[in-house]
Amino acid sequence: MAAPLRTPTIAQLKAFATVAEHLHFRDSAAVLGMSQPALSGAIAALEENLGTQLVERTTRKVLLTASGERVARHAQRVLAAMDDLVEEAAAARRPFTGTVKLGVIPTLAPYLLPALLRPLKKRFPELDLFVHEEQTAVLLEGIGSGRLDVGLLALPSGAQGLDEVPLYDEDFLLVAPEHTLPPGNGPVPRAVLKEHEILLLEEGHCLRDQALDVCAEVGAGDSGATRAASLSTLVQLVAGGIGVTLLPETAVAVDARPGSGLEARRFAGVAPSRRIGLAYRASSARAEEFAGLAAAMREAVTAAGLPVRLSDAAKPAGHGGETSRLGRGS
Repeated sequence: MAAPLRTPTIAQLKAFATVAEHLHFRDSAAVLGMSQPALSGAIAALEENLGTQLVERTTRKVLLTASGERVARHAQRVLAAMDDLVEEAAAARRPFTGTVKLGVIPTLAPYLLPALLRPLKKRFPELDLFVHEEQTAVLLEGIGSGRLDVGLLALPSGAQGLDEVPLYDEDFLLVAPEHTLPPGNGPVPRAVLKEHEILLLEEGHCLRDQALDVCAEVGAGDSGATRAASLSTLVQLVAGGIGVTLLPETAVAVDARPGSGLEARRFAGVAPSRRIGLAYRASSARAEEFAGLAAAMREAVTAAGLPVRLSDAAKPAGHGGETSRLGRGS
């Protein structure tokens, strides 16, 4: 008869989840602040409790077994629930204190964070923001697993189980080398995109998908010949005369300012745009607190005078709310 299964301890689950993330016992032990023998003992005890092998050690790395893959997903959910329990107790005592792990997409971080961090620190001096710059898919996974608390990204995200609070809408502008676009300073028709090579970010950036939506409207496309990993690099490629690109207006003010050898022009008619907001788990014990954090962020954006629109920000995105003018936000 097989030995009866026993309930794992939180310490065992945390040890295993860390090994599953790093796939390295020495690195995992360092993260947990424990010795490698103690970590190995915790994993062995968990395997004994569950009656199955979870990890396979080779001479150079650690592999998860099929059972280990399944248990790792469950362990992450259990640990996230335990974090929520602790957070609920702390939030009930004093909101806007402790740690908040904030994910930010790369096409936002350099342009929005300078307007947010100082005002938030001044308003909530006992709140510690830990910022992680991540692409949309990784950011959403982090929120869902509990690795992140909140995320700043384009809405709607399309993810399930999240509350999404809009902060602002911003237009996309066409950026090109000086004297490349039609004369004058006025708006340009979208059809002008068909006359130029369009430079885009690498796959995985939501801004790439948004730009492709605009191009598709007029039959223009991405040649795929040249791509960049960041907006700053993208702008430098444009400055080098390789092509043109689309930038959110908050980035234009930084990367394509006067004297850069570039010109930024609005599109005629209804401008293509994106909606930026704060997302967090609807089940989080700190959901009400995070909604208040979003309101403080909106106030900071207003005070900073960023070139954005706040008029529709009170309307919920996702869960039946409005979509961006590009039809998709991520």
